[in-house]
Amino acid sequence: MVDESTATLSNVAAEPGASKPDPILAADGVRRSFGGLNAVDVDHLELQRGAITALIGPNGAGKTTLFNVLTGFDRPSAGNWSFAGTELRGMAAHRVARLGMVRTFQLTKALARLTVLENLQLAATNQRGEGMFASLVRPLWRGQENRYRELADELLARFRLDHLREAHAGTLSGGQRKLLELARALMTRPRMLMLDEPMAGVNPALAQSLLEHITSLRDEGMTVCFVEHDMDMVMTTSDWVVCLAEGSVIAEGPPRAIGANPAVIDAYLGKHHDEPSSPEQPS
Repeated sequence: MVDESTATLSNVAAEPGASKPDPILAADGVRRSFGGLNAVDVDHLELQRGAITALIGPNGAGKTTLFNVLTGFDRPSAGNWSFAGTELRGMAAHRVARLGMVRTFQLTKALARLTVLENLQLAATNQRGEGMFASLVRPLWRGQENRYRELADELLARFRLDHLREAHAGTLSGGQRKLLELARALMTRPRMLMLDEPMAGVNPALAQSLLEHITSLRDEGMTVCFVEHDMDMVMTTSDWVVCLAEGSVIAEGPPRAIGANPAVIDAYLGKHHDEPSSPEQPS
């Protein structure tokens, strides 16, 4: 059975800058330079709503830098982009997240001294009890806090972390922290998830669990874009693949077409796809 996302993209041309039937994100002329180096140089890119898009390319291709720019964690040298019809250039990262585009990071950022449950509860947005005066009047925020706790417990059960509910986040394994970060992102009720190397440092058992969660989110209508070096994951999970090299989009298309694309093979698949990424080097 062909899933709806794949069917929607079936008539899209497999070429850089291809227009999508219903893009949730569109970027034009986005560039980020560091001195004389163009880390990102994207003429046009659209991401299809409700689909899983993989962003691939060799180390130093600009994948993480592009994520940083699109989500407000870095400022571009040029260009414009929009999410669900809202222009994002110049918008702070926390405001981008409130619009529904939420990202995770290569290196997980759990609050180690708080419990797993507290990590999730802190991620919830628009909490009434955060104000100095409102915090003194518990009836104003108690009901909301209870609802957020229920949502957190639902997510912990979904990601099979409920048995670690009261454990300090610092005691979790690398794979469990990845699951926690994904659950924490979902506490914000996003419309789109940007996942930066979700499989890095994850053992095979938890990796399979992560894959299942990502595809289930797509099946529930969420848009997902992820950076990944694991080509097995890219080929089996994504509906569409975008390949960057030297900051530019050199190819995009369905996984099978990308796997056979000579430009992708020359720039990435034939050379560097099995090299680990370095946190110090933009990928």
